Amino acid sequence: RPNVLFFIIDDLRPALGCYDYPKVLSPNIDQLASHSVKFMNAHVQQTVCGPSRTSFLTSRRPDTTRLYDFGSYWRNHAGNYTSLPQHFKENGYFTYSIGKVFHPGICSNYNDDYPLSWSKPAYHPPTQQYKMKPVCPGADGKLHMNLLCPVNVSTQPEHSLPDIQSTEHALQMIKSFSMDKTQPFFLAVGFHKPHIPYKFPEEYLDLYPLSEIDLAPNPFIPPDLPLVAFSPYTQMRIREDVAALNLSFPFGPIPTEFQRKIRQHYYSSVTYTDSMVGKVLQQLEDSGFADDTIIVLMGDHGWSLGEHGDWCKYENFEVVTRVPLLVHIPGMTDAYHRKASNNGLVEAVDLYPTLAELAQIPIPPTCPENPFNVSFCTEGTSFAQLIEYSSQEFAAQYPRPSDYPQENTDLPNLKDIRIMGYTMRTHHHRFTEWVTFDPVHFFANFSQV
Repeated sequence: RPNVLFFIIDDLRPALGCYDYPKVLSPNIDQLASHSVKFMNAHVQQTVCGPSRTSFLTSRRPDTTRLYDFGSYWRNHAGNYTSLPQHFKENGYFTYSIGKVFHPGICSNYNDDYPLSWSKPAYHPPTQQYKMKPVCPGADGKLHMNLLCPVNVSTQPEHSLPDIQSTEHALQMIKSFSMDKTQPFFLAVGFHKPHIPYKFPEEYLDLYPLSEIDLAPNPFIPPDLPLVAFSPYTQMRIREDVAALNLSFPFGPIPTEFQRKIRQHYYSSVTYTDSMVGKVLQQLEDSGFADDTIIVLMGDHGWSLGEHGDWCKYENFEVVTRVPLLVHIPGMTDAYHRKASNNGLVEAVDLYPTLAELAQIPIPPTCPENPFNVSFCTEGTSFAQLIEYSSQEFAAQYPRPSDYPQENTDLPNLKDIRIMGYTMRTHHHRFTEWVTFDPVHFFANFSQV
């Protein structure tokens, strides 16, 4: 049976060379794409980390996981659903999580769903604890909690960064797998960058001169935009360098020069993560696993870099629902090189049944109309046929506490949700509707639109 190497990259939009975005240097991911199927229209079900990851790792939509925030564990709150890694584990695979795979905390029972999903406790890089700490050197010689945070790694706590530590651990694990090649593995590696803050080795910033950074092509808030659809990017505003701009709430705008710096630092973060991906792929090859390992690389959702006047992910715009998705199948996708781009619409919930089919383990059946008491089923559709497959539509959603932007608009707790925005995309059209929502009974009232 084939091994599986699954890269999940936080906040990664398709800003990659292989996605016709030459501004960003991503040579290692581009190389992977050259012998993978590249899905041009892949979308997630909710554009925030915890709900999105729980959704695609269980192949259930947020209305079935009942996770719209970060405040519950699906097995206790919705249903005892068999997760993607759990299914591989129950079919003889050694499963292991490195970095951010499930969202940590209550979303995954404070243990990354171990031991149900993983063969051993998940690894989290110890330097991740400094995410909300003042570790960014400022012009005043002091350390700050900034958004823009290129660093000299040798001066950082533990002389490292989270994704560097995750990469080092992944290399060790792949080496250890080579001790017994009769045991198939499912290895999930989650990288934090380009999630904010943009903390990365400072040398990557040199690759992107500020004078060469352009602005978003559509940087203005649409004049007829329903206010409920806008995110005031509160998670950025709490960073010291952004707070110093004294932006008006909720619309800003951010000064043009700082917009360029944000885009510059996002691109630098992507290139930094690309280098980590390259190290893991090289170790896979050096350990003799390249010819029998399925490789998947995807973002957990996208990110706005000034499009529609916004700078976040907590929305239903296509720039945040759309993600890069690469699938490499040894001995198969190389033969598809001339057709390596697939324009069919696929959803993140499709990944679970797809990987099951590719690994030739039982494929979860389609969930019934009432899925809550069914542990093993999918609300997605396998796209294992890859080139021939073309979905007709995708759906995503995002909650709001009110119809006007406020402090908790981006990340409302379940009890505060009063509105749910559902968005649907076909090949030719996109439609979004915001409806009232009852968080006690999980009821979206489509009779009042």
